[in-house]
Amino acid sequence: MRKPLIAFTLVGLFVIIILPLFLAKIQKAKVTPKEGFRGIRVLMPSGKIETLDLEEYLVGVLSAEMPAQFELEALKAQAVAARTYAVRKLVQSGTLGTNYDVDTTERTQAWQSEADMRKRWGLLRYIANKSRIEKAVKETKGLVLAYEGTYVQALYFSSAGRLPTERSEEVWGAPLPYLTNIEPEEGELGKFVVRSSFAFRELDSKLGTDLAKKAKVNQADIKIVERTAAGRAKTVKIGNQLFPATQVRVQLNLKSTDFTIGIENNKVVFTTYGNGHAVGMSQYGANLLAQKGLKFKEILQHYYSGTELLNIDKPRG
Repeated sequence: MRKPLIAFTLVGLFVIIILPLFLAKIQKAKVTPKEGFRGIRVLMPSGKIETLDLEEYLVGVLSAEMPAQFELEALKAQAVAARTYAVRKLVQSGTLGTNYDVDTTERTQAWQSEADMRKRWGLLRYIANKSRIEKAVKETKGLVLAYEGTYVQALYFSSAGRLPTERSEEVWGAPLPYLTNIEPEEGELGKFVVRSSFAFRELDSKLGTDLAKKAKVNQADIKIVERTAAGRAKTVKIGNQLFPATQVRVQLNLKSTDFTIGIENNKVVFTTYGNGHAVGMSQYGANLLAQKGLKFKEILQHYYSGTELLNIDKPRG
């Protein structure tokens, strides 16, 4: 059997089947704010597990997840979203069957060490950027998002591009009332437009299709047959098979599910718009809202409808 196909299929099954079930399960578990969330166990790239101070950990997350030159209020919104994500992981850590809470990749939240920051930015930019990020973390210290007594799934992504954000159930399978179709308020709609071409045999290898065996491949063989409420691809027909667009995105390493499909010079061409899964807060949208004068609390309310800010250092009741 072809190893790449097996690997991509397993990844697709995880994203399409296992992850939505997991999200649905953990959504039912009510949690309440409490103090004491100061240490978080991080699985490092070396395989070693280190316990970091939560607020210091967030500095590494922001440096990896959002451009440091973004507006301060956008960085603050990102800090609250990242803290909420981390605290939710801490609350669930006893039920996940792991001896760590997060890793340093996009499977949880990306994270950079100070050495990585210095290498990436150089000394002078490191000093300026880290100071700016630390300010965003410090000025939102302890703040998290909650919905009806539950820490929210504070999902975020790079850019929604030309379409509204997605409902959580259209991507992850589990409906969450605070993750709905929201206008992203983005500028530079052409910033994340990417063309990705695949020969028929390459597409067959990645998806398990049989396009290369056809005498002629035409547009009817490769098309979007269903769209989400926001307008992104939801179900895609390739050859004689139907695929969730989220699976196609993962297995072809596309930037988003907002794509068009064409055939050019015996290749299948996907043109994608935006960058990321499109659920939750658009980082570029948050930055534009900050440029318009909105404060981080207003930005968070825009993207996570009906949520409230709580302080884990000042528990209620």
